[in-house]
Amino acid sequence: MGKWIEGTVVGQKQWTDRLFSLQVEAEVGAFEPGQWTKLALPVGGEFIARPYSFVNAPRDRPHEFYYNTVPEGHLSPRLARLEPRDVVFLAPASSGLFTLSEVPDAESLWLIATGTGLGPFLSMLRWDTAWQRFRQIVLVHAVRHAADLTYRDAIEALSAGHRDRFRAVSFVSRETHAGALAGRVPEAIADERLERAAGVALSPRSAQVMLCGNPDMVMDVTDALKARGLKRHRHRDPGHVAVEPYW
Repeated sequence: MGKWIEGTVVGQKQWTDRLFSLQVEAEVGAFEPGQWTKLALPVGGEFIARPYSFVNAPRDRPHEFYYNTVPEGHLSPRLARLEPRDVVFLAPASSGLFTLSEVPDAESLWLIATGTGLGPFLSMLRWDTAWQRFRQIVLVHAVRHAADLTYRDAIEALSAGHRDRFRAVSFVSRETHAGALAGRVPEAIADERLERAAGVALSPRSAQVMLCGNPDMVMDVTDALKARGLKRHRHRDPGHVAVEPYW
């Protein structure tokens, strides 16, 4: 198999001036929710590639990728200019261990994201495994501005489909927004505001936590969880917290 597979753009949604979702038809290999592939475009005679997580579930098409544009970036501004029928290249195989198959069983699963870190969690929630293994699932999406609270329709559909088993909690840190908690996730863990908002206990006896997003958030939330008795999960030393720094 060659290094790149040709994909066809079938849609592009612009959420804000810098947040986009790209839909692509391509025959890539099988993947687990939480994994990523590389998107690439030819620039100056060579391919420029970056990793992006799948937002769609493995059975769903087209493939979808949620990304943030970096004005000085070599790839993301070019991705943002793609239109239906344009060509984008994908790696033929997917990678990554940030998957539910790496997470121990528990009563509740907490999925905590900042920004585009929401993407891999949507893929997990659109797949059967999460609902078969965990009785309660809490999705936390933390952003700076209310306009960055994307995929609201998809999250509302999950709430409607799973009712008492699913809770969604939003954070907006730089402005007041109705229905969202203020401030940052680590402080809301420390003072128990997050648990009260979710109505689910965040305890080492019952919870597994996955963190995806800004590396500072990942580090600070890991520390806040450690203070509550939850530790990083490793194969040789099972714990409660899996992490994936993701911009």
